[in-house]
Amino acid sequence: MLSYVFVAIELLLQMFSKGCRLVKREFHVKMSWAIRRLLRGAMHLFSLFVVPYAWAVSARIRHKKLPAIENPLLQIPAVTLAAKIRTGQLKSEDVVGAYIERCRQVNPILNAIVEDRFEQALEDARRIDREVAQGLKSAEQMARETPILGVPITIKESLAVQGMSNTGGRKLKNKRIAQKDAPVVAQVRKNGGVILLVSNTPELCMCWETYNKCTGLTKNPYNQQRTVGGSSGGEAALISSAASLIGVTTDIAGSSRLPAAFVGVFGHKPSPFAVSPYGHNPSCEDESWGNFFTPGAMCRYAEDLPLLLRAMHDPEGTPLTLDSPVNLTELKYYYMDNDGPTGLTQPIEPDIKAAIAGVVNHFNAQKVKLKRLIWSLDISMCKMLRMKDIETIYTQQKDGAPNATIGKELLKYLFGCSDSDLPSVVIGPMQHIIQNYIPNSRLAFLDEQTELLRKDFTDLLGTNGVFIYPIFPNTAHRHFEIFHKLVDTSYMMVFNTLGLPAASCMVGMDRNKLPIGVQIVASPGQDHLILAVAKELERKYGGWVPPPMEK
Repeated sequence: MLSYVFVAIELLLQMFSKGCRLVKREFHVKMSWAIRRLLRGAMHLFSLFVVPYAWAVSARIRHKKLPAIENPLLQIPAVTLAAKIRTGQLKSEDVVGAYIERCRQVNPILNAIVEDRFEQALEDARRIDREVAQGLKSAEQMARETPILGVPITIKESLAVQGMSNTGGRKLKNKRIAQKDAPVVAQVRKNGGVILLVSNTPELCMCWETYNKCTGLTKNPYNQQRTVGGSSGGEAALISSAASLIGVTTDIAGSSRLPAAFVGVFGHKPSPFAVSPYGHNPSCEDESWGNFFTPGAMCRYAEDLPLLLRAMHDPEGTPLTLDSPVNLTELKYYYMDNDGPTGLTQPIEPDIKAAIAGVVNHFNAQKVKLKRLIWSLDISMCKMLRMKDIETIYTQQKDGAPNATIGKELLKYLFGCSDSDLPSVVIGPMQHIIQNYIPNSRLAFLDEQTELLRKDFTDLLGTNGVFIYPIFPNTAHRHFEIFHKLVDTSYMMVFNTLGLPAASCMVGMDRNKLPIGVQIVASPGQDHLILAVAKELERKYGGWVPPPMEK
């Protein structure tokens, strides 16, 4: 009889516990609903100021067609260039020279270059040509050891390139010069890449619009009145205008994928720690930094993504099977064409929905409903803003610059006296709110939803599935309109939070002749599936379309 009593008590306790969890979940659901209404209202309020400002800024920019691409070397994929250089059919010096000339043609229009090393790059190319001519290594050996030998490459300025600017777009009394290469840059050099320059970013990479008070505003090659996105906007502008072929970017919240989508190239965020996340400005000492942040690969041609990622890969990092054959007919394809909807993000533009539908039909993808995606913004913002010791304008800088205080910096910005841009100024108050005023029960709940959503994806995708998803609700908008669309970035940043590899793939043009990108996602370590799908999408839709050029 006593045993029955214990069983009854146990059942009652389980029912009570479950009831508490349901009440707790209902509380957080209602709390999220209220937060979404507040944020949506804030975005609408911001739009009353942002939209007129964006139109005014864009109206002052005169759209110019880029000079025509005259040198055929500029339209050869890196895979082909590397093969021809190591077999002596092409000289690296000629290829590097062609890209230097193209940079000089387009940069006055696009404003994408922070600092170049053109003369040193030509010296590097000549040295490579001499070594190839000596025949000390076979072409096969060079393909294994230096897969991008002689191929020009550009690097986002926030990644350290020894001897070059590494301010991350921040205005400092003493310009920060990189004392040594970031690990990923060292890997690129080791694998034969010829570094041309470092490209523009927003201040401390904290915006999806590429502008700062050092280099200025970077413009979209397809329409200079439109944004190139961010934070890897300098790379995107150069690659899409044929002034670069392959580039090393970074991605913590879509920073590689959004610019790639806005200019019609391919941008890949690798699996966490497949590429070393260190040697970046801003830096972060939090042990989870590499789960969110990673250098990324951006290429004009999808076939170059595996080549570049192989050259960037950290030998001691997460293993990647980039050479594994992929049978596209055996993959499982899943999709969603919105985020739930959450009631927070803007509706997906009709041209983008139509493009996604075309991709879905091509792969015969199965529609799924991952309900926990409703928490995308909540989990992403709370996770990222809780990272410890991330470098901002409010932290002690390595060069000894004094700390800024939140109140003082806000006042300086309001009166037009701040040396920093709006995203860098408001990051402090946002961190303060998350770290001091969000209840621990709320944070614990969101951490639980993060783990459950990660499991939802890994269970769904396994080792042979990919997920098709929007990148952003619209194609390239006018400069600075991102400030009333900040919540729409949850389409991208959720995959940083979950630690899943993802890529932006070019799938056509909209009615305004602006590129459309679609996002392809896979389980951790399954980057090769994404790259295979990207190559198929390039075959299906034609890939990169040159921006308007003079005849």
